[in-house]
Amino acid sequence: MQKIIVILGPTASGKTHLAINLAKKFEGYIISADSRQIYRGMDIGTDKLPEKERRGVEHRMIDIVDPNQEFSLAQYQKRVFSIIKQSDKLPFLVGGTGLYIKAVVDNLDIPKSGPDKVLRKKLEEKSNEELLKELIKLDVAAARTIDENNRRRLIRAIEVCRTTGHKFSKQTSKQKPIVNALQIGVSAPREELYQKIDRRVDEMIKEGLIEEAKKLGERYGWDIPSMSAIGYRQLGLYFQKRITLKEAVELIKKDTRNYARRQLTWFRKDERIHWIKSQPEAEKLIKNFIKKIPRA
Repeated sequence: MQKIIVILGPTASGKTHLAINLAKKFEGYIISADSRQIYRGMDIGTDKLPEKERRGVEHRMIDIVDPNQEFSLAQYQKRVFSIIKQSDKLPFLVGGTGLYIKAVVDNLDIPKSGPDKVLRKKLEEKSNEELLKELIKLDVAAARTIDENNRRRLIRAIEVCRTTGHKFSKQTSKQKPIVNALQIGVSAPREELYQKIDRRVDEMIKEGLIEEAKKLGERYGWDIPSMSAIGYRQLGLYFQKRITLKEAVELIKKDTRNYARRQLTWFRKDERIHWIKSQPEAEKLIKNFIKKIPRA
């Protein structure tokens, strides 16, 4: 069974730079586990690492589709397994999208129902609050785990419930694992994490997030699922003159902090995760896991 290293944690926890250091040391490569970084052109808002900062480490599952294209959890899972099978190097699955990680680590049995365009069109006309209320009626368990602002996921969950007649939460069950995973968690005290988030949002604004969001909004519109991602959704409200720029920036910070809290809640439920405070701790875990002496 192929061994993989998972580096996970909430946004702004420092997992990306740690993963690059580890992948470099153990001669591995990185597979992104971020449901927003799959979109081309959504760079600053999703905090994609520029090529020059990747230090020669190969990155996969970034810039896969355009913002107006569909990309399902099943597609992600299939592609990642294919990548892992094709390489002899040590894979580092890195990110904060818990369901992406779980789909790979636990080989989830993902619903095979295809998109229902007629139903989706009707659902797209509803607000996030209305979608959540509908999902609660169909599947309370799923509603508890899906972020109200994640329109794409809310719509997909309702779609699966309606088209299959079964609950969405019951259709992502575990199967026999395909990979042997070591999961390493990275975090920080809550206040420190929140401060990092606020600083990072300010940096994104300076780097051109407003211009990036405006360009994407003009090209694709504000109503497609990908544009509901944090950063783009709030700036969309600003460009639609529904809130001020200052309010949009503060809302990005607030929503990102809330997202980080939900990420931690998700990850804390998995007792297989080894939470570490330093790179040497992670290196020791990996050495014991792979039984291989890394490059000095």
